[in-house]
Amino acid sequence: MEPTGRKLIRSQERATFLLVIILAVTSVGQTNAEGGLFDNFISQLMTTAASAQNFLEDAYDQRQGRGTEPPPPPPASPASSNTLAPVVIPIGGMELIEQPTTPPTATTFAAAGTTTTSSSTTQGTRAPLPFWNPFVWLRPKEPSIPYNPDTDLSTPEIAVRHGYQAESHTLKTADGYLLTLHRLPCGRIGCPAQGGKGTGQPVFLQHGLLSSSADWLLSGPDKALAFILADAGYDVWLGNARGNTYSRKHVSFSSDETAFWDFSWHEMAMYDIPAEIDYLYNIRAQERNDTTRNLLYVGHSMGTTMIFALLASRPEYNERLEAVFALAPVAFMGHVKSPIRLLAPFSHDIEMILKFFGGNEFMPQNKIIRYLAKYGCELTEAEKYICENTVFVLCGFDKEQYNATLMPVIFGHTPAGTSTKTVVHYAQEIHNEGNFQLFDYGDSENQRRYGRATPPGYNLENISTPIALFYANNDWLAGPKDVANLFDQLHRTSIGMFKIPNDNFNHVDFLWGNDAPEVVYKQLLMLMQRYK
Repeated sequence: MEPTGRKLIRSQERATFLLVIILAVTSVGQTNAEGGLFDNFISQLMTTAASAQNFLEDAYDQRQGRGTEPPPPPPASPASSNTLAPVVIPIGGMELIEQPTTPPTATTFAAAGTTTTSSSTTQGTRAPLPFWNPFVWLRPKEPSIPYNPDTDLSTPEIAVRHGYQAESHTLKTADGYLLTLHRLPCGRIGCPAQGGKGTGQPVFLQHGLLSSSADWLLSGPDKALAFILADAGYDVWLGNARGNTYSRKHVSFSSDETAFWDFSWHEMAMYDIPAEIDYLYNIRAQERNDTTRNLLYVGHSMGTTMIFALLASRPEYNERLEAVFALAPVAFMGHVKSPIRLLAPFSHDIEMILKFFGGNEFMPQNKIIRYLAKYGCELTEAEKYICENTVFVLCGFDKEQYNATLMPVIFGHTPAGTSTKTVVHYAQEIHNEGNFQLFDYGDSENQRRYGRATPPGYNLENISTPIALFYANNDWLAGPKDVANLFDQLHRTSIGMFKIPNDNFNHVDFLWGNDAPEVVYKQLLMLMQRYK
């Protein structure tokens, strides 16, 4: 029979243990952690359980008469029946029960929930009590996402892996940048089955901000737009803007030099797009003696900004395009919800920009990304690791269209890089009442470049190419009001405004949303048929 004093000590230990657990639970509501309420709850319980174990070990030492100095070893005797057994923390209305003593090697949990394994100690030192933490199995487990090789493959390699023929072309712009142009000349059935290589109508796909040609392939066959168009019989060409993964070389400058990064989307519009359009027409003329000017242009985000600026500034290129299809079109930016608007007030503070965003490539400091991500995550309740990706920080995240298995692939290719000046150009537009205008260099430099103190706007009256505008209500960068403003100024040649029938659809959903093939690409292909 157990002595009364020992029963009292054991009761006190159990009561104290339960009290600590109760305090842990009540403190969860006061925790200001970054994780969700359930994660905070489990984390606090794990920490409290570890603290409780330390309490039990201290009590065990006191009953054994142990202090800071090890006592002399006692005479050898059979294992004492008075050794404190490990306990199970009560869950629900269950009673505390004793468990049989486990072997000497024990696993304990640190405050952060990590485990350490220790072996049996010699007489006179504390022997960590075997302890079972019942909250381990409650912690949510990360879903196991199978490895997708597309994560580490280049754009042509992704295409070939999925059974498509692919090509890479290198061309030089008028100002010396070396760009990589990718091509899918036919569908998965093969070029011979389609009548030969490049027999279909050419279509040019231009990616958006911080992206690359890979964006159009990442969702895989039957879901990614580049694959869908190739299978529909088009000769698909994929552009890569200067400064991204595939276009980081210049005939005179290294990408380590400031001069290399002295560009925004204006230079992409004036030099990159014309060079790529001219190049693909030349290749088609060499291959098939085809001089038809029937190119279809599909742009997303910044890819639309570039074509609007080009056609407004160099009207001769209106004659080289059959039609333009703008997904999430960005021109006017008076009603932007993206965290990029938080940068707008500082768009003329060159010293601050150089310090926090990098003077060359856009590489914001981690604390800036965390600041912007906090704003974005509060709007979307996105996972923290998604919010810390620059593309999702600036463009938004739609949980309804989220494809968890695709995220590692997307993160393997984005952000693909651009200049700080490119992002600043957008921030300037927001700061200047959303006007679609050239880069603002300050009064004196504006006077030298433009002959006026303020930058001029792009003259959209010069655009004569038919243009279709696809927009979504929840788009952070291309909101309905700004798209309507653009439509009004393109009224002479607009094919129309086409709203995505999903109120939660966001900026990047045009590329990777679960429903993009159904709610975007199906209608897009129907419109493209009109100009085939």
